[in-house]
Amino acid sequence: MKVIYFARVREQLGVDEETLTCPAGVSTLAGLVDWLAAERGAPWDKVLQAPDLICAVNQEVVDRQVAVSDQDEVAFFPPVTGG
Repeated sequence: MKVIYFARVREQLGVDEETLTCPAGVSTLAGLVDWLAAERGAPWDKVLQAPDLICAVNQEVVDRQVAVSDQDEVAFFPPVTGG
C-alpha cells in the first residue's frame, strides 16, 4: 500500500510518502488509522485521528469505513478552505 501525506499533515509527521503492508486484521481505513496511531504514537495519533482530516483511497475522497488492501493508494490531507 502506498500512503501519501499532504501539506500540514506531511509537515507534522515529517514524511511525504511510504509503502506499507497492511497488518493482519486491518481491513478498513479506520483500522489503518488506528494501527498507525497505536504503532507510532505522538504526533501520529493526534494528526491521523483529527476529525477534520480528509482521507482518500485510490484518489477518491472516502469515509473511514471504506475497505483497504495492500494494492491501494491512501492519502491524508488537511481540510481545504477557500473563499
